Parts: sequence; C-alpha cells; structure tokens
Amino acid sequence: MTVTPSAADAGPGTGNGAETAVAPAENGARAAAPLPAARPPSDPPVSRGFLAKAAFVTAALSIAGALLGLVRDQALARLFGAGSETDAFLVAWTVPEFAATLLIEDGLAFALIPAFSLALARRAQGASGDPVRALVASTLPRLALAFAAVGALLAGTAPYLVEVLAPGLDDPRLAVDCTRLTATCVLSFGLAGYCSAALRAHRRFLAPAAIYVAYNVGIIAGMCVLGGRFGVRSAAAGVALGGCLMVLTQLPVLWRQLRSDRPAPGEPGADSEPPRPMDVALMASVLLFALARQSQVLIERFLGSSLPSGAISHLNYAQKVAQIPMTLSMMLCTVTFPVVARALADGDVERARDRVERDLTLAACVVLLGAATVIACAPQIVQLLFQRGAFTAGDTAATASVMRVYALGLLGQTLVGVLVRSYFSAGRPSWYPVAAMTSGIVVTSLLGSWAVGPWGVLGIAFANAVGITATAALLLAGTGPRSVPIRTRRVLAELSRPLGAAVGATVAAAFAAHHIGPAVPALAVGCVTAAAVFVLLGRALGVQGLAPALRSVRRVTRRFPHARVR
Repeated sequence: MTVTPSAADAGPGTGNGAETAVAPAENGARAAAPLPAARPPSDPPVSRGFLAKAAFVTAALSIAGALLGLVRDQALARLFGAGSETDAFLVAWTVPEFAATLLIEDGLAFALIPAFSLALARRAQGASGDPVRALVASTLPRLALAFAAVGALLAGTAPYLVEVLAPGLDDPRLAVDCTRLTATCVLSFGLAGYCSAALRAHRRFLAPAAIYVAYNVGIIAGMCVLGGRFGVRSAAAGVALGGCLMVLTQLPVLWRQLRSDRPAPGEPGADSEPPRPMDVALMASVLLFALARQSQVLIERFLGSSLPSGAISHLNYAQKVAQIPMTLSMMLCTVTFPVVARALADGDVERARDRVERDLTLAACVVLLGAATVIACAPQIVQLLFQRGAFTAGDTAATASVMRVYALGLLGQTLVGVLVRSYFSAGRPSWYPVAAMTSGIVVTSLLGSWAVGPWGVLGIAFANAVGITATAALLLAGTGPRSVPIRTRRVLAELSRPLGAAVGATVAAAFAAHHIGPAVPALAVGCVTAAAVFVLLGRALGVQGLAPALRSVRRVTRRFPHARVR
C-alpha cells in the first residue's frame, strides 16, 4: 500500500503563484538576496491532506519501530542487564548508530533527495533520456562498492577501533567480536538509505517508514534464537540480520517504481542523455555534518568508559527512551523534506520558506510535549520498561536521572534536525552546518570533560544537552542566503509559546504522577495531565498551528481508512 497525492486534495497555499521572490532581510541586518524565478510546477501540488496522510503513515510505522526498539532494549536488559557484557555490545553498537545517521536518517538523504527531486523535475519538464534512471545507474554501483569497502575496513580494524572508543572497557575482546558483526551494517544501511531517499523523492513513504520495524525484528530474533549460546554476540548478529531486512523491505518497491517510470519509445525522455554527476562537495558536506552530529555518542562512550561498570548502559537506555519524542517530532519533516527540495527545484522559494517555518513550530510542539512527559514521569517510564531480570531498582534510578537531563536538549535536537534540512534542500554544498555542529561538539567535549568528575553520567548528559542547543542556536542564526530564508525573529517568538506551555505541563504532570503509587497508573495520569495542560496553555498562549494540528489529527484518523491508496 502506498499513499499517493491527489490533485483533488490541493488546498490553499500549495501553488506556485509568484514568478520571483526576494529573501527577506532580518531587521535590515542582512541584505536581501534575489531568489531564482519560479518555474511552473511539473507535478500536481502536494496538498496538506496528502502531507497529513503521509505523516500519519510514517508516524504510525515509526511508532511501531520505536516500540519494537523498546522491546529490543527490554530483551537486552533482561538477558544481559547493565554490566560489562552490555557495555561491550554498546561500544560495537556505535557502528550501526553512526551508519544510521550517516546513511539513512541524515547524511545520505540530504544529498540524494534533492538529487532525485531535481531529476524528477527535469523528467517532468521533458528532458531527454530518463534522468531518474540515469541517476541510479551512475550512483548506486559506486556507492555500494564504497559501502562494502568501508564495512570491510571497520571489521579488519575492530581491535583498534574499540581501543579508541572505550579504552577503559573491561572486556575489549567481546567488544571486538561484536564490532566485526555490526560492521556488516555499513553496506546494508547504505543500500537501505539509498532506497529510502529514492522512494521519498517519489512520494512513496510506506516502505521507508517500515525499515526500523524490520530492523528491530531482526535484532530481537537474533537475541531470542542465539542468546543462550552466544551471549551478547547474538545481539550483534541480530544487527547484521536486521540490516538485510531493511533492504529487502524497500528494494522490491523501488524496483517496481523504476520499471513503471521507464518512458515508452517515442515519448519525451525516451532518448538517452548522460546523467549529471553527483556533487562531491555536497556529499562531503552532508556526511561530515552527520559524522559530527553522531560524534556526540563517541564523546559519551569515551567519557563513560572511565566511570564504574554500567555507566554506558545507563546512558544508552536513557538516550533511547528520551529521544522518542524527538523522533516523533521529525516525522512531519521526513515527509516534507522532499516537498521543500522539489519546491526549490521548481524555483518556488517562498513556498519552501513557509513550509520550513510551519515545520519548526509543529515539531517544537510535539517534542516539547514529549519532553514534559519524560521529565515528569521518568522513574515510572524506566521502571515499567526495564526493571526486570538483571535490571535492578538502582539501575532504574540512575537511568531515570540521566533521562531527565537528556530531555533538556530535546528541543535543540529537533531544531537541528529541521533547520539542517533547509541548508541542504537545494542540493548545493553548505559548510556552515558542519561548522555549527563542530562548535556544538567542542562545547559538549569541554563541558563533559569538566562535568564528568563531579557529576558522573549526569554531567555527560548535561554536556550533550548544552552542546546540541548551542548548535541549534547557530543554525537558526545562520539562516538566510545560506539556506531557505526563514524569518528568524518570527520563528523565535512562535517557539517561545509552546516552550511556556511545556514548562507548565511538566510541573503539573510531575505533581500528579508523584502522588500516585504504582508505576502504571502514575504514568497514565502523568501523560494525560501533561497533554491536557499543554493543549490548554498552548491555546491560551496562541501557539500557532496547534488548533489546526488537532483538527488534522481528528480528520486523518477518521478518514484514513478511506484515503486514496495504491
């Protein structure tokens, strides 16, 4: 089943009305820059109804993947606890974490989605040959070879990699074995990321949204089948299996899409045309940004390896749960990034700017509501999810404390995820995001090195929150000629309103959950209280988009079974 846009869904504000646009200056501080002239849209405009349906599908499957991720972490905690064996696997887990960021979630997508969007626009405008198929033929074989080479290099240098990542680890040989197994995911994640980018550019979101369901199924199966015999190495084997399942989930859909795109002889685009080469500078800039962003994990693991056994595990469990609100808040941006890229390919910068500004406000509302719930109900969440088997009450208390500190940086994480898309959506290299992310990493490193002594894992989590918030501030300050020219002061004024609502929701939910004894009813009361207070305060403060978002949720959930699908 694939959600497809309908011309009948088109609503106001989805057309390309302006022939030219001018980038707005921010209170005269930056000179206005002329923007490309808008070309007539080559495809039917993407309506709000379609975006809502696509976001619903993406969010539903992402929630399913996140829930399976929690089941995966629960199985890991139950089977192996939060000790040296789990620490060894989590060091090896660094490889798939980096690979997911570089090849699926951020890096490769930032380069490929604009490239596919441009190829689709050229095809619709009657370019000779099929630019989309030419792009695949010129890039996929080379990238696959590069992915395989990097994976083999990581497997061969695993002992040195483990020594660099966690020099104080109790059992480095176990970590080396796990790293060699997880290194296979470089090839599988690279192919999965390529398929995801191509399908999203074609406005096909179902298969890309299902990949983490397949991935976590593979890991859980590996631990359940092989855990008794191979210990925590079974989780690393599950990573290898899950990566293969990610590719198999998407490859048939992409194959059918490319076959259906082939022009018939005599039609426009039936004659061959040499493909445009990939921009090496663009690829380098997006990959370096994603590498710098994911290096926060390296800093945490490095600093945590000097603490008592279990510190890395507490950081991992806290981060996995705390980042769920951020992941959900990015679902809309996952759907709209191809829309922004296509608008820029058509020359309609005003439509791209309006879309990015709406995404910032809506994503902030989602993540701030989630952060309020996490901070208020952290002990109940961790107890309900993990406190069983080898995971003790002491582990629950430590993980909950870290999770609350992590949550302070969730807004910064979300803003970085939304803003960086505006820098790369035009398909041009931009080094400013790399510089901004590097500055945030420097802040995280210096602050973490100082704070880990007096505060341990809490100091590491606090440094993470401060560093990513600094990066978000730099990215917001740098918008303009370098990216989609959003109106910075207007955005900051809009963000202050859900932030105030989140503070009130946190206080109310924490008070309500604290006075309920058992974890399940306390968590239920806390979640309901946080949501109710956030919505009430948000409407009172005039949070932009809150009421339309609620109406969209009701409309989509009511009409989704009857939505046009193919």
